Amino acid sequence: MKRIMKYWNQPSTSPYVFVAPSIILLLMFSVIPLLTAFGLSLFDVPITMNKADFVGLENFTDAFKDRRFINSLKITAIFTLLEVPIQVIGALIVGALVSKNNARNNFFRAIYFLPVVCSATAIGIMWRMILHSNIGFVTACLQTMGLGRINFMNTPGLTIFVVSFISVWRSFGISAVIYVTAIQQVPSSLYEAAQMDGAGPIRQFCSITFPSVRPTFWYILMTRFAGALQIFDIIYITTNGGPNYTTESTVTYIYSRAFSSSSSMGYASAMSVILFGVIMVITIMMYRRMNKEDA
Repeated sequence: MKRIMKYWNQPSTSPYVFVAPSIILLLMFSVIPLLTAFGLSLFDVPITMNKADFVGLENFTDAFKDRRFINSLKITAIFTLLEVPIQVIGALIVGALVSKNNARNNFFRAIYFLPVVCSATAIGIMWRMILHSNIGFVTACLQTMGLGRINFMNTPGLTIFVVSFISVWRSFGISAVIYVTAIQQVPSSLYEAAQMDGAGPIRQFCSITFPSVRPTFWYILMTRFAGALQIFDIIYITTNGGPNYTTESTVTYIYSRAFSSSSSMGYASAMSVILFGVIMVITIMMYRRMNKEDA
């Protein structure tokens, strides 16, 4: 026992003790489930897990023939293209506007960040009530203005925009706060020199702020892309993929195939592996682009 304690108390080995809990959690909830999904994707496995028939790559070929799966990829792509640019660029602009430390900006930061600490379930239910076609506050306002009744949560072609807005509203604050932290690290002498040279706020933003926070910009872009491609909670709570699968994301469809009456854990795992591959490819491309710009 003394030898073990002496070994772990050495400066070269003691840091591993502190990172061990994080490594264990990462293995338990990320690495092992990922490897399990790869394994299950090669088998026909029901939700009861009482049997497993090896089918090879059949689940993958069936996925690319599945119109509903292809549609879910399309919906996920549309959602990502709607949500990510507003999230990344809008949060950068707002972060620049509230970056200075004063009472007003602190208040606005708290307001922007408030939805982040709320659960997705509460947010989804709240927006369903606000946008309800019969009793919703927004519907009542539109009718008062003579614009008629709009079914925001059950109109093909419109609902995906509504869901994207709710998602942005929910997580916008965390991106803005991260930008604020990065902007506050920019030396104030740069802005003072720019002011002396006659540069206005927009010129300062384009020439000083954005170049200085570019690593943060890429970090938020990559994380938001990965998050948008895995969107589940907001869609599941607000529309559950409807109407007519026009808001069904890939993860929502994977969940329905894994835990429905006609469940197939193997098929759901195969779709999960395909989605993982898409996210990995996009992330690697972004990472290379970031390194090329920083070189």
